[in-house]
Amino acid sequence: MAKSKTQPSAKVLLSAIHQLAHEKNIDEEIILEMLKDAMVNAASKFYRNESEFEVNINEETGDIEIAAVKTVVEEVEDPSAEIALAEAKELDESVSVGDRMRFLKDKSEMGRIAANAAKQVIVQKVKEFERYNIYKEFEDRVGEVVNVTVRRFERGSIIVDMGKTEGVIRRENMLPRERYNVGDRIRAVILEIHKTGDVQVELSRTDPKLLIKLFEMEVPEVYDGTVLIRNIVREPGDRSKIAVFSNENDVDPIGACVGVGGSRIKAVLKELRGEKIDVIKYEDDIEHFAANAMSPSKVLRMSIVDREEKRLEAIVSEEQYSLAIGTHGQNVRLASKLVGWTIDVKKEADKKIEIMAQMGGHESDLAGPPRDPADGTPISDMPGVGVKTEAKLAASGFTSVETIAGSTVEELSDVSGFGRKSAEKLLLKAKKFLEEEAK
Repeated sequence: MAKSKTQPSAKVLLSAIHQLAHEKNIDEEIILEMLKDAMVNAASKFYRNESEFEVNINEETGDIEIAAVKTVVEEVEDPSAEIALAEAKELDESVSVGDRMRFLKDKSEMGRIAANAAKQVIVQKVKEFERYNIYKEFEDRVGEVVNVTVRRFERGSIIVDMGKTEGVIRRENMLPRERYNVGDRIRAVILEIHKTGDVQVELSRTDPKLLIKLFEMEVPEVYDGTVLIRNIVREPGDRSKIAVFSNENDVDPIGACVGVGGSRIKAVLKELRGEKIDVIKYEDDIEHFAANAMSPSKVLRMSIVDREEKRLEAIVSEEQYSLAIGTHGQNVRLASKLVGWTIDVKKEADKKIEIMAQMGGHESDLAGPPRDPADGTPISDMPGVGVKTEAKLAASGFTSVETIAGSTVEELSDVSGFGRKSAEKLLLKAKKFLEEEAK
């Protein structure tokens, strides 16, 4: 005689719930609630003549109890959800109107279709819970740098393996000219979490946060807060500028970031596939900070043109002009972004012509005939004297440092725009300069 097929034992059910909870990192109580909901859903589909069901699962034995629930009423209007008081009294003398009565169902009657429906609901709910857990985990990690593995390529984007889920690096978030193979390990910063469908994490290789995290990884002084990163600007794949500041006087922020023989910054450059990085010393004085930001070019003078409009003017030599501007204007553009002011770059010779034109003179008035060494030391050789000041001095007959040093405070005070204090400072500076030059 053939043996009848039996339902899985209660112990097998409990074991399966325990295993599922362990594998999916879900609390067993939550899985039990999922199972109850699934059984209620299956029962509603199978017993179409009744509208409400309750499912109880014995957490010790695993036994499942399915019951239809009806409310006791005087007169039945909805047979699927109500039972008349007289009929209910025949089953239980103690009931009264408003009570809810449970009518146990034979689970075996539901059949394979209902069981499969319950299984599908559980699978769906477990997936939803998994997606929720993954979303919550990565939601708190936005801005974090992670190591990921290239899994495949889709329409110009890189799909990467992040363990519990997949990440995507879109073309616009990759460094120019980057090329990868399946299995390559790369670093990227978490930008955003997409919850639609399967959870997908959007990553970036171009975000400035990546550069910050790389410096934190390679430079202990940045990691522990001794050296602070005040600002970063990037044109990904080409050039970045990073402004750094030290909290301790004996720590050189640039030296700390570059490392001995460039060891620290080389590690960052390698990760960014050769992107050039200018490490700039941050200063509170905007003129000094802006002059630093123009690195690798050397600025002769940096001055504020309009404080309200945040405009600066950088004067450079003929030889430094191209370097100051940079390829396609990149250097001055990044420097302007770093300091938050617009920087206009001018050649020293052009600035002199501009000043003479404003004063009603000509370039020849300022340049004069070829200078003879006997004429003395050019005023422009003396640090801290701007082009405009030099022009004013020349217009009053002071054409060399020697002529300034040999004058009096009263004579210098007659120069347009000079006060007595300015004259005293300039006279002292000229004499000190000549003394140092004579050593």
